[in-house]
Parts: sequence; C-alpha cells; structure tokens
Amino acid sequence: RRIAGYYWLKRRAREVENSWFAEAISDYAIRAVVALAAAAPDERRSVRRVATEQRIPVRFLPQVMADLVAADLVEAVSGRTGGYRLARPADSISVLEVIEAVEGDSRRRACVLRGGPCQLNGVCDIHAVFAAAQEDTIRRLGGASIASLRRGSDTALAGLARPG
Repeated sequence: RRIAGYYWLKRRAREVENSWFAEAISDYAIRAVVALAAAAPDERRSVRRVATEQRIPVRFLPQVMADLVAADLVEAVSGRTGGYRLARPADSISVLEVIEAVEGDSRRRACVLRGGPCQLNGVCDIHAVFAAAQEDTIRRLGGASIASLRRGSDTALAGLARPG
C-alpha cells in the first residue's frame, strides 16, 4: 500500500505539471541527498534515520531512495548493517540531477496558457518568456551542487532564492 501511494503521487505529479505533488517528491529527494552528504564518506544511513532527521514521511522515502539508486546518485546496501550513501561526492551531484531522478525530465511540455500544446500554427504569445525562465531555472539547478547547498554557499543559494 505504501508503494502504491508513492506511485500514485508520482503519476499525479506528471498529470498536473508544476504541482505540489512534484514539489513534494523533489523536496524529499533533495533533503535525503543532503542528509547523506552530511554523513561520513563510508557511513551508511537507514531510511528511518534520514526520514527522522529530515522530517520526511517514512512511507515515501524508500521509493524516493529507490529512484535515487536507479539514477546512480545513491548506493544501497542491504542487510542489518546496510543503508544508503552517496554514489559520488556531493560536489559532483547537482540539484537538477536529484530532481530529475524522481520526476524525470524537467522541461515543461504544456503551454502555460492552455495546459496543452501551444497553438497549432506556432507558439502562444507568452511562450518565449516562459521558455527563457524554464531554461534559466534548469541552468541554475544544474549549477547548484548538493555540497554547495550543504555549505550554505551564498552563490548557490542566491541562484535558487525567490526574488523579492
């Protein structure tokens, strides 16, 4: 039942672009990877520990971790002394990689005005503005490493901060 809830959440996130569903899954994934980055290089952390430390619902975290393992961002070791650790150094893992590991391709496919493709004879009036904003967001997320988030790097966080 837990797994079904997670896959329902992911399916719903794909159906409703830019929804809180996708934001929640990405948020859980980023927080989990940041928690693993805080561990010693050879330390493995359990799902329960990461969930508790990061206040992530324990019922979703195993599936989030499975997506991160499938994307080769995290390594999993089974058994009593098992757990998770980063597959690469935190400075070589971008925030974009983590988001795309759980959500898929970050590029918006639907028109912001119509919820589907832009006009049949071209693009809508606002297409260029949103396309540029999307590319800027992808560039910034791709340029921010997990290590920079962990350090609280002013440059990484400035790129991710909300205006105003």
